[in-house]
Amino acid sequence: MADRIMKTDYFKLETPNRPGEGARVLKVLRDARVNLLAFTGFPKGGKTQMDFVPSNAAAFKKAMRKAGLPVSGKKAVFLIQGSDRVGSIHRVMEKLGNAGINATAVDAVTGGKDRYGAILWVKAEDVRKAAKVLAVS
Repeated sequence: MADRIMKTDYFKLETPNRPGEGARVLKVLRDARVNLLAFTGFPKGGKTQMDFVPSNAAAFKKAMRKAGLPVSGKKAVFLIQGSDRVGSIHRVMEKLGNAGINATAVDAVTGGKDRYGAILWVKAEDVRKAAKVLAVS
């Protein structure tokens, strides 16, 4: 199976870096029945940055606004799904590198049953070129 690469929107939120913050924010989304295609969180300068890729951006923004959680405006990210095989993410990274595009960040993980998924960020000025290079549908 060929990789499926999709360009979509993500939103970020900074919270205090303390136990339970992730659960608190994710509960807001769960209770509002907001589905996430991807989620990642990491420390950033004494805080935590959470990146959300919702399947429904309007429902996500409404739930976050109602909870008083200020998220950034939307930015572009690439979601990748495919068959788990040796070198899967290498092929994607090689295409970007050959085109002179630097990945800002990438997280890849096996999904079991011979599947993998990844989330890939590039600089805003490289999004259009990356979409072309990766043959985004």
